[in-house]
Amino acid sequence: MTQATTKTTTTGNDWEPKIVAFCCNWCSYAGADLAGTSRIQYPPNARIIRVNCTGRIDPDFILAALEMGADGVLVSGCHPGDCHYTSGNLKMQARWALLRKAIEQAGIDPRRIRLQWASASEAQIFADGVTLLIDQVKKLGPLRGQWR
Repeated sequence: MTQATTKTTTTGNDWEPKIVAFCCNWCSYAGADLAGTSRIQYPPNARIIRVNCTGRIDPDFILAALEMGADGVLVSGCHPGDCHYTSGNLKMQARWALLRKAIEQAGIDPRRIRLQWASASEAQIFADGVTLLIDQVKKLGPLRGQWR
C-alpha cells in the first residue's frame, strides 16, 4: 500500500473500501496476474489471497474477512466445468446461496460479496469484477455501520 493510498483510506470523506479477493490458483489468480502484466487498470483496493480452488474456501473465511475489516469480499474461480479439481467451483457455487443468507442474517448487505468466474486468459473480466464490487461497496458505505 502506498502512502497516498493510506492517506485516502484514513481521511473521512475520501473513504475507500477494502476488498479481500479469494482467487483460485489456476484460473483467477493467473487472470489477476495477467491483468497486472497487461497493465489493465483496476482499483488498488483489493488484496488477493490465492487459494488452490474456490471449493477450498470455507464460508468462515469470508465471514472472518468481513469481521477483520474488509468492506467486501470477491471470490473468483474457474468457470464451471473447467475446475482443475473437477468440481471445486461447483461446490463453491452450491455454498454461495447459503453464504448469502448467512451474510444477510448477520446484518450485512449481501451485495458486499461477489462470486465470479474468470479464466487465466480473462484478465479484463477479473479487473471488471473487482471494479464492479468496489463501486457497489462504495455505494453501501463502510461495513462497520452495518455490523450487528
